Amino acid sequence: MRHRSTPTAARCAVVAALLTAPLAVAVPASAAPADTAPATAAKGPAGTAPQADFNHDGYADIVAGAPEGTVGGKVKAGYVTVVYGSASGAATGKHQVISRATAGIPGDPAEGARFGSRTVARDLDGDGTSDLVVTGAGGPVVLWGSTDGKGGASTLQGIGGHNLTAGDFDGDGHTDLVGDADGSGDSDSSGLHVVYGPFTRAGAPARTADFDTGHLFPSEELVAGDLNGDGRDDLVSMHAFEEMSESSELWKGGADGLATEPTHLPDAASATVGDVDKDGYGDLVYRPVPGGVVEDLPYDKGTVKVAYGSADGPGKRTTTITQDTAGVPGAGEEGDQFGYSLSAGDVNGDGYADVAVGVPYEDLAAASGANLKDAGSIVLLKGGKGGLSGTGAQALNQTTTGVPGVAEAGDRFGQAVSLLDTDKDGKADLAAGAPGEDGTTLKDTGAVWALRGASGGLTTDGAVSYGPGAIGAPEAGAGLGSGFAR
Repeated sequence: MRHRSTPTAARCAVVAALLTAPLAVAVPASAAPADTAPATAAKGPAGTAPQADFNHDGYADIVAGAPEGTVGGKVKAGYVTVVYGSASGAATGKHQVISRATAGIPGDPAEGARFGSRTVARDLDGDGTSDLVVTGAGGPVVLWGSTDGKGGASTLQGIGGHNLTAGDFDGDGHTDLVGDADGSGDSDSSGLHVVYGPFTRAGAPARTADFDTGHLFPSEELVAGDLNGDGRDDLVSMHAFEEMSESSELWKGGADGLATEPTHLPDAASATVGDVDKDGYGDLVYRPVPGGVVEDLPYDKGTVKVAYGSADGPGKRTTTITQDTAGVPGAGEEGDQFGYSLSAGDVNGDGYADVAVGVPYEDLAAASGANLKDAGSIVLLKGGKGGLSGTGAQALNQTTTGVPGVAEAGDRFGQAVSLLDTDKDGKADLAAGAPGEDGTTLKDTGAVWALRGASGGLTTDGAVSYGPGAIGAPEAGAGLGSGFAR
């Protein structure tokens, strides 16, 4: 495996494109929150990612992608939406819609560019506000968060955005980014590229590094979190080649950054990190690939597995949960894809990470008795002293009393999930996406739901939902809610 550092002035410089106009991810003056005193969002259980807070008010903000959205007449040019948190949770009246057509954002809308296909929200420059990295054709763009609306935007060069994620891999307190190498220089196409912080708004990061994953192609998925309790994030890369999955790789964080040699882990299609047994180690929660055949995923009932963290990383202690596990609502059926999306956070405030499990291809029964194919559902699995289990699990979908909207075939409710504390009460709330949701007159506009956390788990009290039309975004075929910020 090759691991190479490059100097500050090398590729991956953040090219200054700083703006004098208000930054896209800073709250506009007309939508400023009532309580503007800077605050810090509470940290979640070990291993869970920092939460997006672009205006430093302590409330987590929801970033949802609509990469299929039409912008300026360009089909699938894409955009992202930001709905800000407040004392009452997600505040749809306090929102922004950001695309390449937004004033000050580098580049122009382009057909098929899919701006917003992936977003990463972290504090890159250490000013206490989260910044937003948005990917799409043309390369990643950094939108700098601020409390005064003067953050600006920059183009992030030299790093691919297909599987971009973030963590503090060297434990220096600064955010680092990792993604696909872009093929410049002598970097292998199978490599990953790490950009180590701190970042500045007008210059390069401190250092960069490349490493070869040992697989023929770049990773299928990346997830980061501290899995061995050493205060540094570790990276897990998931891989596949053609119809077959390949071993996942654990790249441990260290004083010098990510390790040069990986530890092999079981194949996985999706994953999240969170301390579900409150022992101080982040646990790897993942969806195994059935029989190692990627092409079988669409027919899979779905499984969620936990590899519990330890001083050496994910160990031999595991838990396996399906929809047929005692306490888990529903039943496993072919094609449900239980575990399609995963997110960890403490929903009930007991200190244990809980896991939101997306089941977007779950079939539901309409009031008429008709089968609603692929309407979608979400299951909340709760952490506890013994780890993750089916005890007290909840299932929610659009037929659940109090959940806004009407379930329809093809909605794919739960295709994306994110646990984050939008109301600053110490309990994570659920953001759920359904990119197949139809608008009033248009198909597949997509939508997002926000359900608040409570001592008993998720509650529908004060539930909020919004589609593109509700926040002034392009509607036709937008697929809003296909993904949330990492």
